[in-house]
Amino acid sequence: MTILERVSADTVTAMKAKDQPRVEALRMLKSELKKKEIDKRSPLDEAEEMKVVESLAKQRRDSIEQFANAGRAELVAKEQAELAILTAFLPAAASDEEILAAVSKAASDLGSPTAKDIGAVMKAALGALKGTGRTVDGKKVSDAVKARLS
Repeated sequence: MTILERVSADTVTAMKAKDQPRVEALRMLKSELKKKEIDKRSPLDEAEEMKVVESLAKQRRDSIEQFANAGRAELVAKEQAELAILTAFLPAAASDEEILAAVSKAASDLGSPTAKDIGAVMKAALGALKGTGRTVDGKKVSDAVKARLS
């Protein structure tokens, strides 16, 4: 079952349960998936669907940070609820330990990298983490690389 099919089924369930916030979040996700499908002019494969969901989840995380800085607690709560719904469609995220292990392995494979080698270490670590089938937060990987190389 594709993500689009799951979203459609979940939308019907949420509508029957009269769960309006969930319906709105699922409709937003379905709209983005359909938009990408129309842009591509063919059905999306699973990896492309995941990219759309990851992109929307990243937007929610950024919004949460901005609204928290502005003191808008009601908007933070709304965005967190949408983020929880979106993350249900994503595979489990890579843990901090997995990220640190991938960064350490990438750094050791490159010999003795310096601060100039951040890009190479990031590329190797992200490649290794993407191969696990888990979602990866690039910011966490970047922070781990910077901490390792500084």
